[in-house]
Amino acid sequence: MGMGDKISNKAQELKGKAKERVGEMTDDERKQAEGKADKVKGNVKQAGEKVKDAFKD
Repeated sequence: MGMGDKISNKAQELKGKAKERVGEMTDDERKQAEGKADKVKGNVKQAGEKVKDAFKD
């Protein structure tokens, strides 16, 4: 996968961090959970990209 996918994955992670932070500031546990889930998804996708890159070399 290309640079666009990596950027998209990082954007998802950052969106999750922001959503989690908003949830913390507003005491919205659901928003916090959604943010954590988005962060995890972004991190997992990034890890997959790194593994793919390692096998390309």
